[in-house]
Amino acid sequence: MILGAIAAAFGQWSDPKFRRALWFGLALAIALLFAMYAAVLMVVQIFTPDALTLLWVGEVHGIATLLSFASLAFMLVLSIFLMVPVASAFTGLFLDDVADAVEARHYAQLPQAPRAPFLTSLVNSLRYFGVLVALNLLGMVLFIFSGGLGMIALWLINGYLLSREYFTMIALRRLPPQAAHAMRRDNRFRLWTTGVLMAVPLSIPVVNLFMPVVAAATFTHLYHRLRA
Repeated sequence: MILGAIAAAFGQWSDPKFRRALWFGLALAIALLFAMYAAVLMVVQIFTPDALTLLWVGEVHGIATLLSFASLAFMLVLSIFLMVPVASAFTGLFLDDVADAVEARHYAQLPQAPRAPFLTSLVNSLRYFGVLVALNLLGMVLFIFSGGLGMIALWLINGYLLSREYFTMIALRRLPPQAAHAMRRDNRFRLWTTGVLMAVPLSIPVVNLFMPVVAAATFTHLYHRLRA
């Protein structure tokens, strides 16, 4: 069931509605990553002198510029740990579009689900953002000092949080809150496994930019298959 849902999500790339949602999600992810990069760049330029005097060498210029270029590579590496919070931050803004595209193609017999108000979607999307940023930065430290084992723990944690957020928001489109949460609890291990399978590619630079939309489509398929 899980692999079938993932395959169905990837199989919808030819759908124009799905591609629109994909480009929108991609633009949001890039915008937030660039905002984070701009913040890092500003900190580097504020606290780094443009010239530095070294013993035996003398005065060296352009240190801030050099570190600014290095910060771009640093942000690319940082995206490994920050794409899950990025995916969480904007989930509600594109989830309805993705779910509508999936349902129009694969579950056309269903009536149109009501769309959540923009402000509600934004609040729901930002709810876990701070927690996810903190967890993923902690995971980065564990990764550095544990020979990579911290990444496995991070995948497990992020897989749980992603499955909880994505599936709940999709289920709430068609179920009352109590039923949606009960459905998630009854299928928590299956959903957690799916979340981990989404968290792994979210830690791969460039690939991770496309994965939030793919994750939304996957959990939409999973919701309908579990309901069936």
